Amino acid sequence: MQTVTSPDAPHGVRQVEIGPERDGQRIDNALVTMLKGVPKSMIYRLLRTGQVRVNGKRAKPDTRLTAGDMLRIPPVRVAERPEGKGPPTGQVTQVAEAIIFEDKHFLVIDKPSGVASHGGSGVSHGAIELLRAARPQEHLELVHRLDRDTSGVLVFAKTRAALVGLQAEIRAGTVTKQYLCLMVGHPSKAKFDVNAPLMKSILQGGERMVRVTDSGKPSLTFFREMEQYPGARLMQATLGTGRTHQIRVHAQHIGHPLAGDPKYGDKDMNRRFKEMGLNRLFLHASHMSFEVDGRAYSFSAPMPDDLKDFLDVLSVKGKRLKYLLEKSRTDF
Repeated sequence: MQTVTSPDAPHGVRQVEIGPERDGQRIDNALVTMLKGVPKSMIYRLLRTGQVRVNGKRAKPDTRLTAGDMLRIPPVRVAERPEGKGPPTGQVTQVAEAIIFEDKHFLVIDKPSGVASHGGSGVSHGAIELLRAARPQEHLELVHRLDRDTSGVLVFAKTRAALVGLQAEIRAGTVTKQYLCLMVGHPSKAKFDVNAPLMKSILQGGERMVRVTDSGKPSLTFFREMEQYPGARLMQATLGTGRTHQIRVHAQHIGHPLAGDPKYGDKDMNRRFKEMGLNRLFLHASHMSFEVDGRAYSFSAPMPDDLKDFLDVLSVKGKRLKYLLEKSRTDF
């Protein structure tokens, strides 16, 4: 994307040539990212009143941009950002240093636990906002999401074509996503599938919950045992579908919730795990692979040190935990 005319006046009319990264994107969505800080209501008003034009013609909100189009953006006064409201430098650096792969199509990070994928719902800055702050001249779009407490592989697109292409593969179910998780208890099988439909709901306080119900969307997870620990099993979970909180709810559904899960987990076990050093959900996106436009990609992120350290403690101090668990729980 190139600004062809850039008057000295900071709020003057701009003529912007659309680059390949926005080819096929709706103009309203493009303007939201191009005019950071401008309310959406104002953007739609500019479109409705004909002040935004593409190749000299009035544009509607659903107008699709094409590489090479000339986009007229009128003078817009952007509200000044209050002091101290920008992303903290330390968080920007943390995410920038988490990059594990980059080419002209994609950028991939090993997302730290505690960093949201994107801002919203009380979170000022997620991984996408932090990366954009680190690279203000680049076009970056979030391809998929991870829960805030989940660490691991998170993919961003650097072009519109890459974004659309990978999201199409995700919808088609051709993308491989694998996670490492710690299940409470001892499933009787080392390898099993959970095929249980899931439905999202929003509670009165705004909390998002997912439950198993016959009226939900088809959901499938493949579990395979990796290592055994007293009172717990380290499992590899491969997604057959990609529903919200899928692994967590499927684990709860079979009676073996994930360790450290504050929403779907076992409170008593979580308390005992915390005493041994587990301070978050034990869920890590360890691997993701896919093919887009004939290019094959494969990304892996090793288990973080905090989870490895907890497993070391559990292997030594977990015998008492195993005894307590066997008294209160039957195996799946």
